[in-house]
Amino acid sequence: MSPTFRALRNHNYRLYVAGTLVSNTGTWMQRVAQDWLVLTLGGGGTALGITTGLQFLPVLLLSPYAGVIADRFPKRRLLQVTQGAMGVASLLLGLLAVSGVAQTWQVFVIAFVFGVGSAFDAPARQSFVSEMVGPDDLTNAVGLNSASFNLARILGPALAGLMIHALGDGTRATGWVILLNAVSYLAIIAQLQRMDLAQLHPSRPTGRRPGALLEGVRYVRSQPRMVMILVLVFFAGTFGMNFMITSALMATQVFGKGAGEFGVLGSALAVGSLTGALMAARRVKVRLRLLLLAGTGFGVALLVASTLPTFTAFALFAPVIGFCTITMLNSANATIQLSAAPELRGRVMALYMTIVMGGTPLGSPVIGFVGEHFGARWTLVAGGLFTLLGVALAVGVYARMTGGWRRLLAGSRTPGGRVEDVAPERVAAT
Repeated sequence: MSPTFRALRNHNYRLYVAGTLVSNTGTWMQRVAQDWLVLTLGGGGTALGITTGLQFLPVLLLSPYAGVIADRFPKRRLLQVTQGAMGVASLLLGLLAVSGVAQTWQVFVIAFVFGVGSAFDAPARQSFVSEMVGPDDLTNAVGLNSASFNLARILGPALAGLMIHALGDGTRATGWVILLNAVSYLAIIAQLQRMDLAQLHPSRPTGRRPGALLEGVRYVRSQPRMVMILVLVFFAGTFGMNFMITSALMATQVFGKGAGEFGVLGSALAVGSLTGALMAARRVKVRLRLLLLAGTGFGVALLVASTLPTFTAFALFAPVIGFCTITMLNSANATIQLSAAPELRGRVMALYMTIVMGGTPLGSPVIGFVGEHFGARWTLVAGGLFTLLGVALAVGVYARMTGGWRRLLAGSRTPGGRVEDVAPERVAAT
């Protein structure tokens, strides 16, 4: 088997990837449909930002506690519960839209409920990968997860845009797309049920005890690599990765396009992300330098995109943004997972997801406000500048914790992608 797909030798992982591909395609279809529903109901950039913010607010509020839950309970069962909960939320929103009675405030409420399910799903899903595959295949599995996610990201927005257009561009059209997503959750639930439990390698449940959450926070704070990564992805995730807002505003305000072209922009971003994910899957080792270069490239790409004069130029450049984004996130994700102690991995990944996704409730309303009052192009400028600021601050924090930024260049690599800091005495034992 090609080194790019070596993790697929694992039976359980093959089931997981197949199920998540179907479910993620539906999720991306709903993201486009949900944003188009808000615009159809008369909302603007601020309403889009509020919708996105409410959907990710539970991640900010609940993910640390969700990490404790992920370490206490079997992750496979927990994932079935969270996927089912998100399916029910999608079903309710789809029925409201199809019946023609949907209102903007209802979209806000259901987006928040959907986010609660996502908050408990994310740490369990991220840490469950290491229970399906061994350390040697973990970097590859993370890359293939991203490839599956971004293949769905290519298919989902395009299918949603075409379906909404074919059904008349109205609220009922978006409702049918959202209902299709509700059904898609059955795929991953069924695949989780079919797994061979004998081939899983579950971590030992931690049990209920006081201070479990603080234990995870102290653990992360003691590791310079993790702190540096969290600083960088906070700025990139909060201000730079608001693609559904920026793409919607650029498509409608700047280029005067409709739902079909909006979906095309999402798919164009995903083409670059898929390419980056497949390249990441081939890597056996991960360097922090790659993470910093990808973060810098992402910030610069956003600034360049803000200057592009036509829809065609913007769509053709979108894969560059997607490539830089996924390279940055894959490097961060793999490094965090490979560095974390197994009994703390759920809490570590919860903190990581809190930073990556939890900043969205803070950043998306700001970006939406900027787009509505200053123009869509300024949403990209703001995202690019804040991302570059995050890269600079991340390097500064790492230098402060380890005694010098040159340690980033002097760091060695170990098999399985693990990056060892030069000053191990500053790092808690894993």
